[in-house]
Amino acid sequence: MSENDATTADETTENTAVAETDTPEKLTLQVEIKDIGPCKKHVRVVIPRKDIDGIHDDAVSEFVDKAQVPGFRVGRVPRDLVQKRFRKELDNQIRERLLMESLEQISEDYELDAINEPNLNVEAIEIPEEGDFEYEFDVEVRPEFELPEYTGLTIDKPVREISDEDVDAYQQQFLSQHGELEKHDGPVEKEGFVEASFAFTRDGEIIRRLNHQTVQLKPTLRFQDAELDGFDELLAGASAGDSRETDVTISSEAANVDLRGETVHVAIKVLEVKTLELPELDSEFLGSIGVDSVDELRKQIREMLERQVKFEQRQSARAQVLEKITESAHWELPESLVMRQVDNALRREVLEMQQAGYTRAAISAEENELRQNGVTRKRQALKEHFVLDRIAVKE
Repeated sequence: MSENDATTADETTENTAVAETDTPEKLTLQVEIKDIGPCKKHVRVVIPRKDIDGIHDDAVSEFVDKAQVPGFRVGRVPRDLVQKRFRKELDNQIRERLLMESLEQISEDYELDAINEPNLNVEAIEIPEEGDFEYEFDVEVRPEFELPEYTGLTIDKPVREISDEDVDAYQQQFLSQHGELEKHDGPVEKEGFVEASFAFTRDGEIIRRLNHQTVQLKPTLRFQDAELDGFDELLAGASAGDSRETDVTISSEAANVDLRGETVHVAIKVLEVKTLELPELDSEFLGSIGVDSVDELRKQIREMLERQVKFEQRQSARAQVLEKITESAHWELPESLVMRQVDNALRREVLEMQQAGYTRAAISAEENELRQNGVTRKRQALKEHFVLDRIAVKE
């Protein structure tokens, strides 16, 4: 062997030793994992004193190497002084390193497959002066389930031709957005408008008021947590100053848990009757909405309705596929996870409807309906997500 060969071999041995030394040793963890609910686990972790002391010594050495203390050169500060002068900083660094390394190790060794961060209040955790370090946390994890059969599915595609009557109806809705509500003397007309106040009571106690609400006489009036069926019949012939009363049932998914499924009394006071004056289809109005003629307006309306049909077809196809691949998804999800996602789902649905050209009134009605059934829908959507995610991984 030549001198160069010997040198190369020595360097290789040295580099290998350095690489092995740089590999961090695993902590000697005691980990206890328990199921505490749907997709939720409670984790208890114990880190023995010897691991804490090892990390403590490493942290002190790092501070000794870089600490700047008057009267001492950098790297020459006594360890006892460093521990005393930088105790808070040392405690924070040791705590963060213990938590980070132990959590990473748990993730690798136990395959928790968490879907969010553990609910750890890091600032409230303290490393004991003596003995082992113990901490606990809850974490939401992906559900465990058997993947259903998803190949060779057959779905139905809904077909709908846009008629002149459809264009007429949408044109009326479109013009109503640009109309102006005028005060009307006398009783409210069919599909007319009223400005009214609503008082909701339960057991004689008022639980909510809605003042000066302008609503149209439709068969169903939707609130955020309830629906009033037969609203048009209830207020038929009402004039300013008249009152009407009825009962409604609060949605089983209302934000107020105590009111879910409860029947409450509604007192309606009509403050003013209004009619909607539609704009004239003259050149001034047509120019204000960016078209040159009524024919061009109707052409754009037809194209918009055709986009809505495509939207409905996509939604129908998606719903059919998801229904088939999730029909066996009877496993539960944590309520906290579902509730965090409801608002996001609502915003996404409203945005899709806006892009598809639905009117503000239609979106508002759908939004109220979504709020009432948001929990059920989001629970189903999350199950769909987890099933699709598993399919994606498999494929």
